Amino acid sequence: MEFYFYAVFGIQVIFLVALEFGRSGKDRISTSPAFNAFKNNYLVVYSLMMAGDWLQGPYVYALYVYYGYTKGDIGKLFIAGFGSSMLFGTIVGSLADRYGRKRMSVLYCITYILSCFTKHSPQYRVLMLGRVLGGIATSLLFSSFESWLVAEHFKRGFEAQWLSLTFSKAIFLGNGLIAIIAGLVANTLAGTFNFGPVSPFDAAVCVLAVGMAIILMTWAENYGDQTEGKSIIDQFTKAASAIAADEKIALLGAIQSLFEGSMYTFVFLWTPALSPNDQMIPFGFIFATFMLASMLGSSLASRLMSRSNLRVESYMQVVFAVASGSLCLPVIIQFFLPDERSDSITPGGRLNLLGFCIFEMCVGIFWPSIMKMRSQYIPEDSRSTIMNFFRIPLNIFVCVVLYNVSAFPISVMFGMCAIFLAMAGVLQRRLLVVSEKHNRTKALASVEEKMHDSEAEPLNI
Repeated sequence: MEFYFYAVFGIQVIFLVALEFGRSGKDRISTSPAFNAFKNNYLVVYSLMMAGDWLQGPYVYALYVYYGYTKGDIGKLFIAGFGSSMLFGTIVGSLADRYGRKRMSVLYCITYILSCFTKHSPQYRVLMLGRVLGGIATSLLFSSFESWLVAEHFKRGFEAQWLSLTFSKAIFLGNGLIAIIAGLVANTLAGTFNFGPVSPFDAAVCVLAVGMAIILMTWAENYGDQTEGKSIIDQFTKAASAIAADEKIALLGAIQSLFEGSMYTFVFLWTPALSPNDQMIPFGFIFATFMLASMLGSSLASRLMSRSNLRVESYMQVVFAVASGSLCLPVIIQFFLPDERSDSITPGGRLNLLGFCIFEMCVGIFWPSIMKMRSQYIPEDSRSTIMNFFRIPLNIFVCVVLYNVSAFPISVMFGMCAIFLAMAGVLQRRLLVVSEKHNRTKALASVEEKMHDSEAEPLNI
């Protein structure tokens, strides 16, 4: 393996260590022992849930190839997963608000475990069922756990700013460190021990079962809107009305869909972008490098969110601009550094790798920051439902991209993602303006109310 890959990895390690161990008093949030216990419990559970997901990732495609399916067949299986998340996501979100976020978190474990069991069958129909179950599980993973955390955090009387600490640590561990460890474990089971491509899915079952046991024993239940006689359609209508009535929520949903749509498209594009002529490069090591960049981003987000005078809505404009620029790089390289035949990574590929690491760092900043904004703007009684509403346009977009991924040049696809990220930056600017206007109006109303109350008080003579 070339020294270049080690150098990129090593430089990021140095920056990460400097960020984590170079914190000043301004970068730290003072918390209580009760909150620390609560936070650590959630981080353990969230890390186990993400480990169950990450263990499967490297070998989903490989397993389908092992069973002898073509690229077209595999594409349909992936589309089924995203389509399932789109169709059933809002339903399970509403069920979480009505019947309990803890129950839906347990259902996530059960659904994903059943999905893993289907991987033992080479039958296409069984594998398709597994993708449908996996899509449902994904919707639960990205709504129920966060909804439970936010509700429980405020129910226990913890300060709002402390949420940012939990969010950043969850992304640092679950989307960074755990992803790297899970990838290495999956590679060891399937490759080194030669247990086959289904073994990582069995490992995921064990991890999810442990996490489910911790949830059952330690988590309290919390709910959204439990109004008697209220149907799922009523909950959908209420969630849609909340989005339509509050520009901040609508903007947040559009921003999330634009960024995540670009992110999932990047997942399909980075391999051919770094290896346009099927060069043999260390894809597993590069994946670990990307996850390290994400950890670097989440560590930086932790510092940014700890500053009480710095708003998330403000610095995310810069993040989206940087992310857009990083995905413009393959388009620029296409013009100035055309593909050349080589057995290793090309000069253009080296530059792309640096740009992709910057994009992954932006991803690491994005996740805890969007979680923080969702905790501020989304109403508690419909939180899970609204969060899954946000995923509908995302899943439609990814399904369309998957269906047409071979119809456009890679540079066009990257250019499209860069445009979407720039649009997210524009909408983020609008969200900042609207939220500041709302805060000023709210502060003015509070002052007027206090003045009115003071005038109404009787004089004691």
